[in-house]
Amino acid sequence: MNIQENISLKNFNTFGIDAKARYFAAFSNSDGLAELLQQETTKKHQRLILGGGSNLLLTKNFDGIVLKNEIRGISLTGEDEMHYYVTSGGGEIWHQFVMHCIENNYAGLENLSLIPGCVGASPMQNIGAYGVEIKDVFHSLQAMNVHDGNIKSFGLEECAFGYRESVFKRKEKDQWVILNVTFRLFKRPVLHTEYGSIGEELDKMNLDNVTIKDVSRAVINIRSSKLPDPLKIGNAGSFFKNPVVPIEIYRNIQLHHNNAPGYPINEQEVKVPAGWLIEKAGWKGKNMGRYGVHDKQALVLVNYGGATGNEIYELSSMIIEDIKSKFNIELEREVNII
Repeated sequence: MNIQENISLKNFNTFGIDAKARYFAAFSNSDGLAELLQQETTKKHQRLILGGGSNLLLTKNFDGIVLKNEIRGISLTGEDEMHYYVTSGGGEIWHQFVMHCIENNYAGLENLSLIPGCVGASPMQNIGAYGVEIKDVFHSLQAMNVHDGNIKSFGLEECAFGYRESVFKRKEKDQWVILNVTFRLFKRPVLHTEYGSIGEELDKMNLDNVTIKDVSRAVINIRSSKLPDPLKIGNAGSFFKNPVVPIEIYRNIQLHHNNAPGYPINEQEVKVPAGWLIEKAGWKGKNMGRYGVHDKQALVLVNYGGATGNEIYELSSMIIEDIKSKFNIELEREVNII
């Protein structure tokens, strides 16, 4: 396998940060990955598995080897009375995979349209949007162990999904490379249109019968109006997680902001939108020259061109500190920091 040296990662991360990898190689199948993992260069150095680079902030050059997942292919691998089982290579572009499923009337992923990144990263993050998460449609995945090359199947429980979490971000972090993911999708759609402004967007379309394609189009319209295109403005989508806080903290916020949004998790905890907190603290649209906070979505930090990863990281630190002092809530970064 061809291992390159001193490669710029600017075109391999959606922030557009011009950091370099000491070594770089791509693989398009499990045999290629297994061969790379046996190389002395790979064994001796730190590894970074890269998909679409859409949930990554590079704050320095990477003094190791970047292995880029380019495993492609989408296939219908099974079905039962209620479901289609659809398997995708980990290197497939997520949005293109969603569009493929919608075109074939495989329902369940429509609310996750236009999320950047690759399929292999979707279970790692348990990506979600507009009331749907990967765990709701996940069936299984295959992953290769980076130490011995063994391939293991992971089911739903083994993945230990949480809010933007999985076993691959905690207990088994950096131990596995996701080769493919199988989704359990629906033959009879169960539409989720109650979250956010999807219902309003669908009303604008003046439709008689709403389909999964309509829901996808509504989500695309909403995301396009609020979120910057990474091809035009460098960003990684939502930079922070929505914090889950004790109900006492939320009630204290309500004393000062009676319209503060909150979504009960249980009797003791409430999820508060991080974007609302950041906007109320005055950071929305904050321009620092080469970087800043997006003017339409406070959750999104942006690289207008030429910013370093450290500059964006420091901005996120200032936001975290400010939110802590104003609301007694400590935000957590959703983006992986390298």
